[in-house]
Amino acid sequence: MSWKLFLYDWGGLNIALFQAINTGTPATLEPLAWFFSLVGSYWTAPLMLLGLWRWSKSATNPERGTAVRHRLIGFSAAFLLALLVATALKLWFDFPRPPAVLGDLARVIGDKELHYSLPSGHATYAALVVVALWPLMGRHGRVGLVLYATLVGWSRIAAGMHFPADVLAGWALGWSCTALAGWLLPLAASVWQSARRTSAWIWFAVAATIVMTDQLTKFAIIRTFAYGEQVEITPFFNLVHVLNPGAAFSFLANAGGWQRYFFMALGLVVSAWLGRMLCQQRPRLEAVGYSLILGGALGNVADRVLRGSVVDFLDFHWQLVHWPAFNLADVAITSGAALLIMQMLTQGKAVDTGANENYNHSQ
Repeated sequence: MSWKLFLYDWGGLNIALFQAINTGTPATLEPLAWFFSLVGSYWTAPLMLLGLWRWSKSATNPERGTAVRHRLIGFSAAFLLALLVATALKLWFDFPRPPAVLGDLARVIGDKELHYSLPSGHATYAALVVVALWPLMGRHGRVGLVLYATLVGWSRIAAGMHFPADVLAGWALGWSCTALAGWLLPLAASVWQSARRTSAWIWFAVAATIVMTDQLTKFAIIRTFAYGEQVEITPFFNLVHVLNPGAAFSFLANAGGWQRYFFMALGLVVSAWLGRMLCQQRPRLEAVGYSLILGGALGNVADRVLRGSVVDFLDFHWQLVHWPAFNLADVAITSGAALLIMQMLTQGKAVDTGANENYNHSQ
Protein backbone atom coordinates (compact mmCIF):
# COMPACT_ATOMS: atom_id res chain seq x y z
CA MET A 1 0.00 0.00 0.00
CA SER A 2 1.49 3.38 -1.05
CA TRP A 3 1.70 6.31 1.35
CA LYS A 4 -0.56 8.36 -0.94
CA LEU A 5 -3.33 5.76 -0.79
CA PHE A 6 -3.11 5.65 3.00
CA LEU A 7 -2.49 9.31 3.92
CA TYR A 8 -4.23 11.16 1.09
CA ASP A 9 -6.74 8.92 -0.67
CA TRP A 10 -7.86 7.31 2.62
CA GLY A 11 -8.65 4.13 0.75
CA GLY A 12 -11.15 5.95 -1.48
CA LEU A 13 -12.86 7.87 1.34
CA ASN A 14 -11.32 11.18 0.24
CA ILE A 15 -13.07 11.06 -3.14
CA ALA A 16 -16.30 9.70 -1.60
CA LEU A 17 -16.47 12.60 0.87
CA PHE A 18 -15.75 15.09 -1.88
CA GLN A 19 -18.57 13.77 -4.04
CA ALA A 20 -21.00 13.75 -1.11
CA ILE A 21 -20.27 17.42 -0.31
CA ASN A 22 -19.79 18.67 -3.86
CA THR A 23 -22.86 17.09 -5.43
CA GLY A 24 -24.90 17.36 -2.22
CA THR A 25 -24.60 21.16 -2.05
CA PRO A 26 -27.82 22.69 -3.44
CA ALA A 27 -27.57 25.33 -6.13
CA THR A 28 -29.04 27.92 -3.75
CA LEU A 29 -25.87 27.72 -1.63
CA GLU A 30 -23.48 28.40 -4.53
CA PRO A 31 -23.32 32.16 -3.73
CA LEU A 32 -22.36 31.25 -0.14
CA ALA A 33 -19.58 28.97 -1.41
CA TRP A 34 -18.37 31.76 -3.68
CA PHE A 35 -18.41 34.27 -0.81
CA PHE A 36 -16.37 32.13 1.60
CA SER A 37 -13.92 31.27 -1.15
CA LEU A 38 -13.48 35.02 -1.53
CA VAL A 39 -13.02 35.89 2.17
CA GLY A 40 -10.76 32.85 2.64
CA SER A 41 -8.33 33.96 -0.06
CA TYR A 42 -4.74 35.10 0.44
CA TRP A 43 -5.74 38.33 -1.28
CA THR A 44 -7.64 39.43 1.83
CA ALA A 45 -4.40 39.40 3.87
CA PRO A 46 -3.87 43.20 3.44
CA LEU A 47 -7.32 43.78 5.00
CA MET A 48 -6.40 41.47 7.89
CA LEU A 49 -3.12 43.34 8.46
CA LEU A 50 -4.83 46.71 8.22
CA GLY A 51 -7.53 45.60 10.65
CA LEU A 52 -5.02 44.38 13.23
CA TRP A 53 -2.95 47.53 12.88
CA ARG A 54 -6.03 49.72 13.33
CA TRP A 55 -7.12 47.64 16.31
CA SER A 56 -3.71 48.04 17.98
CA LYS A 57 -3.85 51.81 17.52
CA SER A 58 -7.42 52.24 18.75
CA ALA A 59 -7.09 50.00 21.81
CA THR A 60 -7.63 52.05 25.00
CA ASN A 61 -5.80 49.49 27.12
CA PRO A 62 -2.02 49.62 26.43
CA GLU A 63 -1.64 45.93 27.25
CA ARG A 64 -4.40 45.11 24.78
CA GLY A 65 -2.72 47.20 22.10
CA THR A 66 0.59 45.44 22.70
CA ALA A 67 -1.09 42.02 22.47
CA VAL A 68 -2.71 42.96 19.15
CA ARG A 69 0.63 44.20 17.78
CA HIS A 70 2.25 40.92 18.73
CA ARG A 71 -0.48 39.04 16.86
CA LEU A 72 0.03 41.35 13.88
CA ILE A 73 3.75 40.58 13.75
CA GLY A 74 3.15 36.86 14.27
CA PHE A 75 0.49 36.74 11.56
CA SER A 76 2.76 38.56 9.08
CA ALA A 77 5.65 36.14 9.66
CA ALA A 78 3.40 33.08 9.58
CA PHE A 79 1.69 34.31 6.38
CA LEU A 80 4.99 34.69 4.50
CA LEU A 81 6.20 31.32 5.76
CA ALA A 82 2.94 29.57 4.85
CA LEU A 83 2.91 31.15 1.39
CA LEU A 84 6.40 29.83 0.71
CA VAL A 85 5.76 26.35 2.11
CA ALA A 86 2.36 25.97 0.42
CA THR A 87 3.83 26.98 -2.94
CA ALA A 88 6.68 24.52 -2.53
CA LEU A 89 4.31 21.67 -1.57
CA LYS A 90 1.97 22.39 -4.49
CA LEU A 91 4.82 22.33 -6.98
CA TRP A 92 6.48 19.33 -5.36
CA PHE A 93 3.46 17.02 -5.11
CA ASP A 94 1.45 18.43 -8.05
CA PHE A 95 -1.64 16.45 -7.02
CA PRO A 96 -4.52 16.74 -9.52
CA ARG A 97 -7.61 18.73 -8.57
CA PRO A 98 -11.09 17.16 -8.56
CA PRO A 99 -11.98 18.08 -12.19
CA ALA A 100 -8.79 16.34 -13.37
CA VAL A 101 -9.69 13.19 -11.42
CA LEU A 102 -13.47 13.07 -11.80
CA GLY A 103 -14.05 15.04 -14.99
CA ASP A 104 -17.64 16.19 -15.40
CA LEU A 105 -18.66 14.41 -12.19
CA ALA A 106 -17.12 17.31 -10.25
CA ARG A 107 -19.26 20.42 -10.17
CA VAL A 108 -17.06 23.53 -10.47
CA ILE A 109 -18.00 27.02 -9.35
CA GLY A 110 -15.74 29.51 -11.14
CA ASP A 111 -12.75 28.77 -13.35
CA LYS A 112 -11.78 25.12 -13.67
CA GLU A 113 -8.33 24.28 -12.27
CA LEU A 114 -6.55 20.96 -12.80
CA HIS A 115 -3.23 21.10 -10.94
CA TYR A 116 -1.71 21.78 -7.51
CA SER A 117 -4.47 20.54 -5.25
CA LEU A 118 -2.45 19.89 -2.06
CA PRO A 119 -2.63 21.83 0.19
CA SER A 120 -5.64 24.13 -0.04
CA GLY A 121 -4.29 27.67 0.08
CA HIS A 122 -7.66 28.98 1.26
CA ALA A 123 -7.77 26.52 4.17
CA THR A 124 -4.16 27.43 5.02
CA TYR A 125 -5.03 31.11 5.12
CA ALA A 126 -8.19 30.50 7.16
CA ALA A 127 -6.13 28.61 9.75
CA LEU A 128 -3.63 31.49 9.90
CA VAL A 129 -6.46 33.92 10.61
CA VAL A 130 -8.02 31.69 13.26
CA VAL A 131 -4.76 31.07 15.14
CA ALA A 132 -3.79 34.76 14.97
CA LEU A 133 -7.10 36.01 16.37
CA TRP A 134 -7.82 33.19 18.80
CA PRO A 135 -6.04 34.69 21.87
CA LEU A 136 -7.80 38.03 21.28
CA MET A 137 -11.33 36.66 21.17
CA GLY A 138 -13.88 35.65 23.75
CA ARG A 139 -16.02 32.52 23.62
CA HIS A 140 -18.44 33.81 20.98
CA GLY A 141 -15.60 35.17 18.85
CA ARG A 142 -13.84 31.82 18.91
CA VAL A 143 -17.00 30.03 17.84
CA GLY A 144 -17.17 32.47 14.92
CA LEU A 145 -13.55 31.75 14.00
CA VAL A 146 -14.14 28.00 13.96
CA LEU A 147 -17.25 28.52 11.85
CA TYR A 148 -15.27 30.75 9.46
CA ALA A 149 -12.52 28.15 8.93
CA THR A 150 -15.11 25.38 8.50
CA LEU A 151 -17.09 27.33 5.91
CA VAL A 152 -13.95 28.27 3.98
CA GLY A 153 -12.96 24.59 3.83
CA TRP A 154 -16.49 23.59 2.83
CA SER A 155 -16.58 26.26 0.11
CA ARG A 156 -13.45 24.86 -1.59
CA ILE A 157 -14.98 21.38 -1.72
CA ALA A 158 -18.42 22.65 -2.77
CA ALA A 159 -16.79 24.73 -5.51
CA GLY A 160 -14.97 21.66 -6.87
CA MET A 161 -11.52 23.12 -6.18
CA HIS A 162 -10.14 20.76 -3.53
CA PHE A 163 -10.59 17.38 -1.90
CA PRO A 164 -11.22 17.12 1.88
CA ALA A 165 -7.62 15.94 2.38
CA ASP A 166 -6.38 19.19 0.79
CA VAL A 167 -8.46 21.21 3.25
CA LEU A 168 -7.20 19.26 6.27
CA ALA A 169 -3.62 19.65 5.04
CA GLY A 170 -4.18 23.41 4.66
CA TRP A 171 -5.51 23.74 8.22
CA ALA A 172 -2.53 21.77 9.56
CA LEU A 173 -0.09 23.87 7.53
CA GLY A 174 -1.55 27.16 8.74
CA TRP A 175 -1.33 26.09 12.38
CA SER A 176 2.19 24.68 11.95
CA CYS A 177 3.51 27.83 10.26
CA THR A 178 2.06 29.99 13.02
CA ALA A 179 3.75 27.81 15.65
CA LEU A 180 7.03 27.87 13.72
CA ALA A 181 6.86 31.65 13.30
CA GLY A 182 6.32 32.00 17.04
CA TRP A 183 9.51 30.04 17.63
CA LEU A 184 11.53 31.85 14.96
CA LEU A 185 10.57 35.44 15.79
CA PRO A 186 12.48 35.65 19.11
CA LEU A 187 15.49 34.09 17.39
CA ALA A 188 15.20 36.57 14.51
CA ALA A 189 14.89 39.45 16.98
CA SER A 190 18.11 38.34 18.67
CA VAL A 191 19.89 38.13 15.32
CA TRP A 192 18.52 41.53 14.33
CA GLN A 193 19.77 43.16 17.53
CA SER A 194 23.20 41.64 16.94
CA ALA A 195 23.08 42.81 13.32
CA ARG A 196 22.23 46.36 14.37
CA ARG A 197 25.16 46.44 16.77
CA THR A 198 27.59 45.29 14.09
CA SER A 199 25.96 46.97 11.04
CA ALA A 200 25.39 43.49 9.65
CA TRP A 201 21.94 44.52 8.42
CA ILE A 202 23.69 46.18 5.48
CA TRP A 203 25.22 42.87 4.43
CA PHE A 204 21.92 41.02 4.93
CA ALA A 205 20.30 43.65 2.69
CA VAL A 206 22.97 42.96 0.05
CA ALA A 207 22.25 39.22 0.26
CA ALA A 208 18.47 39.81 0.04
CA THR A 209 18.95 42.02 -3.03
CA ILE A 210 20.96 39.27 -4.72
CA VAL A 211 18.26 36.69 -3.97
CA MET A 212 15.50 38.91 -5.37
CA THR A 213 17.50 39.87 -8.48
CA ASP A 214 18.43 36.25 -9.11
CA GLN A 215 14.83 35.04 -8.78
CA LEU A 216 13.44 37.85 -10.95
CA THR A 217 15.88 37.08 -13.77
CA LYS A 218 15.07 33.37 -13.57
CA PHE A 219 11.35 34.13 -13.61
CA ALA A 220 11.85 36.32 -16.70
CA ILE A 221 13.77 33.52 -18.44
CA ILE A 222 11.09 30.93 -17.59
CA ARG A 223 8.30 33.18 -18.88
CA THR A 224 10.18 34.35 -21.99
CA PHE A 225 12.06 31.27 -23.21
CA ALA A 226 10.82 27.75 -23.83
CA TYR A 227 12.80 25.04 -22.09
CA GLY A 228 15.94 24.31 -24.11
CA GLU A 229 15.59 27.48 -26.20
CA GLN A 230 18.80 29.29 -27.09
CA VAL A 231 19.19 32.88 -28.31
CA GLU A 232 22.51 34.20 -29.61
CA ILE A 233 23.47 37.58 -28.11
CA THR A 234 27.13 37.79 -29.24
CA PRO A 235 29.43 35.36 -31.11
CA PHE A 236 30.55 34.01 -27.72
CA PHE A 237 27.47 34.46 -25.48
CA ASN A 238 23.95 33.00 -25.59
CA LEU A 239 20.88 33.26 -23.42
CA VAL A 240 19.43 29.80 -22.78
CA HIS A 241 16.82 28.14 -20.61
CA VAL A 242 18.11 24.94 -18.99
CA LEU A 243 17.57 23.20 -15.68
CA ASN A 244 20.50 22.02 -13.60
CA PRO A 245 19.83 19.50 -10.80
CA GLY A 246 23.47 19.78 -9.68
CA ALA A 247 25.55 22.52 -8.09
CA ALA A 248 27.19 25.56 -9.65
CA PHE A 249 28.35 25.07 -13.23
CA SER A 250 26.47 21.70 -13.43
CA PHE A 251 28.57 19.91 -10.80
CA LEU A 252 26.89 16.52 -9.96
CA ALA A 253 24.11 17.28 -12.44
CA ASN A 254 23.82 13.59 -13.36
CA ALA A 255 24.00 12.12 -9.85
CA GLY A 256 20.52 10.53 -9.98
CA GLY A 257 18.26 12.82 -7.91
CA TRP A 258 19.66 12.59 -4.38
CA GLN A 259 21.77 15.67 -4.99
CA ARG A 260 18.67 17.92 -4.85
CA TYR A 261 18.10 17.29 -1.16
CA PHE A 262 21.81 17.18 -0.41
CA PHE A 263 22.41 20.61 -1.94
CA MET A 264 19.25 22.00 -0.31
CA ALA A 265 20.48 20.92 3.12
CA LEU A 266 24.04 22.02 2.38
CA GLY A 267 22.85 25.42 1.15
CA LEU A 268 20.78 26.02 4.28
CA VAL A 269 23.60 24.95 6.61
CA VAL A 270 26.12 27.15 4.80
CA SER A 271 23.64 30.06 4.79
CA ALA A 272 23.13 29.75 8.56
CA TRP A 273 26.89 29.76 9.10
CA LEU A 274 27.35 32.76 6.80
CA GLY A 275 24.59 34.62 8.64
CA ARG A 276 26.37 33.99 11.93
CA MET A 277 29.66 35.22 10.48
CA LEU A 278 28.01 38.42 9.21
CA CYS A 279 26.66 39.16 12.69
CA GLN A 280 30.24 39.61 13.85
CA GLN A 281 32.54 42.51 13.05
CA ARG A 282 34.36 41.69 9.81
CA PRO A 283 36.64 43.59 7.43
CA ARG A 284 34.56 45.17 4.70
CA LEU A 285 35.97 43.05 1.88
CA GLU A 286 35.35 39.87 3.85
CA ALA A 287 31.79 40.93 4.76
CA VAL A 288 30.98 41.69 1.11
CA GLY A 289 32.30 38.27 0.14
CA TYR A 290 30.17 36.51 2.76
CA SER A 291 27.05 38.46 1.75
CA LEU A 292 27.54 37.62 -1.95
CA ILE A 293 27.92 33.92 -1.17
CA LEU A 294 24.90 34.03 1.16
CA GLY A 295 22.66 35.64 -1.49
CA GLY A 296 23.82 33.23 -4.18
CA ALA A 297 23.36 30.17 -1.97
CA LEU A 298 19.83 31.18 -0.97
CA GLY A 299 18.94 31.99 -4.58
CA ASN A 300 19.83 28.48 -5.71
CA VAL A 301 18.20 26.89 -2.63
CA ALA A 302 14.97 28.69 -3.55
CA ASP A 303 15.17 27.10 -7.01
CA ARG A 304 15.61 23.61 -5.58
CA VAL A 305 12.65 24.08 -3.24
CA LEU A 306 10.29 25.66 -5.79
CA ARG A 307 11.34 23.94 -9.02
CA GLY A 308 13.41 20.90 -8.06
CA SER A 309 16.32 22.14 -10.20
CA VAL A 310 18.29 25.34 -10.63
CA VAL A 311 17.47 27.56 -13.62
CA ASP A 312 20.61 28.39 -15.65
CA PHE A 313 20.59 30.85 -18.53
CA LEU A 314 24.09 32.33 -19.09
CA ASP A 315 25.95 30.38 -21.78
CA PHE A 316 29.50 31.45 -22.74
CA HIS A 317 31.29 29.54 -25.48
CA TRP A 318 34.16 29.63 -27.93
CA GLN A 319 33.19 28.15 -31.27
CA LEU A 320 31.77 24.72 -30.32
CA VAL A 321 33.22 24.56 -26.80
CA HIS A 322 30.66 25.69 -24.17
CA TRP A 323 31.28 26.50 -20.53
CA PRO A 324 28.53 24.94 -18.39
CA ALA A 325 25.54 27.31 -18.25
CA PHE A 326 25.15 29.25 -15.01
CA ASN A 327 23.07 32.03 -13.42
CA LEU A 328 23.43 35.20 -11.36
CA ALA A 329 23.49 33.25 -8.09
CA ASP A 330 26.53 31.34 -9.36
CA VAL A 331 28.15 34.65 -10.32
CA ALA A 332 27.53 35.99 -6.80
CA ILE A 333 28.99 32.86 -5.17
CA THR A 334 32.08 32.93 -7.39
CA SER A 335 32.60 36.68 -6.86
CA GLY A 336 32.21 36.27 -3.10
CA ALA A 337 34.76 33.47 -3.03
CA ALA A 338 37.18 35.62 -5.06
CA LEU A 339 36.79 38.49 -2.58
CA LEU A 340 37.49 36.17 0.34
CA ILE A 341 40.66 34.95 -1.39
CA MET A 342 41.69 38.57 -2.00
CA GLN A 343 41.06 39.34 1.67
CA MET A 344 43.19 36.38 2.76
CA LEU A 345 46.03 37.40 0.44
CA THR A 346 45.86 41.04 1.53
CA GLN A 347 45.77 40.05 5.18
CA GLY A 348 48.67 37.64 4.71
CA LYS A 349 50.72 40.29 2.93
CA ALA A 350 50.05 42.75 5.74
CA VAL A 351 51.16 40.20 8.33
CA ASP A 352 54.36 39.45 6.38
CA THR A 353 55.11 43.17 5.99
CA GLY A 354 54.62 43.76 9.71
CA ALA A 355 56.86 40.82 10.57
CA ASN A 356 59.62 42.12 8.28
CA GLU A 357 59.43 45.60 9.80
CA ASN A 358 59.70 44.17 13.31
CA TYR A 359 62.73 42.12 12.23
CA ASN A 360 64.44 45.15 10.70
CA HIS A 361 63.86 47.22 13.82
CA SER A 362 65.39 44.49 15.96
CA GLN A 363 68.64 44.53 13.94
